[in-house]
Amino acid sequence: MATIEECRTALDKLSDTMQHAEGDVRAAAAMDRSVSCHLTDLDVTFAGRLSGGRIKVHDTFSGPPREKAQIRLAMKGDDLVALVDGELHFARAWGSGRVRVEAGLRDLFRLRKLL
Repeated sequence: MATIEECRTALDKLSDTMQHAEGDVRAAAAMDRSVSCHLTDLDVTFAGRLSGGRIKVHDTFSGPPREKAQIRLAMKGDDLVALVDGELHFARAWGSGRVRVEAGLRDLFRLRKLL
């Protein structure tokens, strides 16, 4: 089972990757939205902001998200690490229910370019 620290490192790695992206991916990452990532097996939520092409985590707390972020992710810690490391394909994980994404329709269309 992935630890909280490993999951935080994975989010930082994802943020770095997004910041160095080009083309459509860079444009999609340039959104300014609140973000939460709930790790269901660890019952921990990272809350922050997608801004300037980076995910900036501002808070980590126990339990589900306290506020409704504009982009909400939920998954197991191992799945987060595997997604960021390229070992798990997002579309398959989402289609099988291993990863949940909630956002407005416009944001979902932009996010699909990241995935």
